[in-house]
Order: sequence, then structure tokens, then C-alpha cells
Amino acid sequence: MSNKLKNKEPEEQRPPQPTPTQQLKSDWKVLVDKMSYKAIVSNTPFLIFIALLCILYITNSQRAVELQKKISAANDTLKELRWKNMDVNSQLIRAKKEIEITNKAESMGLKALKYPAYEIQKDTNTNKKLR
Repeated sequence: MSNKLKNKEPEEQRPPQPTPTQQLKSDWKVLVDKMSYKAIVSNTPFLIFIALLCILYITNSQRAVELQKKISAANDTLKELRWKNMDVNSQLIRAKKEIEITNKAESMGLKALKYPAYEIQKDTNTNKKLR
């Protein structure tokens, strides 16, 4: 019999597990206790810091949006100027062609050379003094 009594020792008593509604109520009570007037007053510097961070975050995001709009507008202007540059370069290349130059010269009354250009050099022998 002593064996039987030894086996029937009281089991460790476990606290009853709360139901989900009881747990929610206890969580709510903990939250209310944390948010009491004393807790708010003691954490005022931290709350002011959090509010300041929120204000900085909002202004930073607005600045980022404005800056993105400016960058987009600048990129559009840059694309337009690149196209104008390419157009002017192509017109300049076309105007530099020899046939274009000769056509413009003929319209002004100038004619193309029949012989290649040559350089006239000064004769150095004639400048010496005779004795």
C-alpha cells in the first residue's frame, strides 16, 4: 500500500490557462496601466521626440516628392536640348559638305577653281644689295 500512496503524490498544480477573451482583457488592463497619467508625464520628453520625428518624416517625404518632380522636369528639358543639339549638328555637317559650299558660292557669283591653289613665295635673291 505504501507503494500506491507514493505513486499518488499530488501532481504539480499548474495555473489554469486563461481563455483568449480573458487574455485580451488582461492585455487591455496592462495597456491602460501603462498609459496612465503618471506614465504619460514621465515619458513626455520621449513623446515630444517621437512627435518631432514624425514631423521631420513628413517634411522629408514632401521634399523628396518635390525634388523628384524637379528632376523629372530637368530630364525632360535635357532630352529636348539633346534633340535640338543633334538637329543643329546634322544641319552643320550637311552645310559643311563641299557641294553645298559650291552651290552657295555660285549663287553669290563665285566660281570654283579650275586649278588647285598654290602659294606665292617671295624671291629672297632680289632683295640683296648689289655691290
